[in-house]
Amino acid sequence: MQESSQLVPILLNLAAALIGALGQYFYKLGGTRLSLVPLWKNWPLFLGMILFCGVMFLFVLAFKAGGKLSVTYPVYATTFVWAFLLAIFVNKESWTMLQLAGILVILAGVILVAVGAKA
Repeated sequence: MQESSQLVPILLNLAAALIGALGQYFYKLGGTRLSLVPLWKNWPLFLGMILFCGVMFLFVLAFKAGGKLSVTYPVYATTFVWAFLLAIFVNKESWTMLQLAGILVILAGVILVAVGAKA
């Protein structure tokens, strides 16, 4: 039995990670508005939910394309990297070198998993 390439599933999970980080960002925005607006008018929360539905859709597509759970799901860990970048560049949050080192370790791990996958 020939195994399928993991490139497309990996790319789908990278897109899911970016969308997931955006969903978390909108959850954060919605969370800060909970005491200000009624739940049904809290559009950031609903947008976050919609984005996470998109994440699940991309997961299914990745698995349908032959993605291996042991390869594609660890790639989703890049959601932490995207969230870190959103926090710094959009929310203007401060960061430390130790946090940056952690992000680089995550990236190194994801790269090792992806490169080490058998085609």
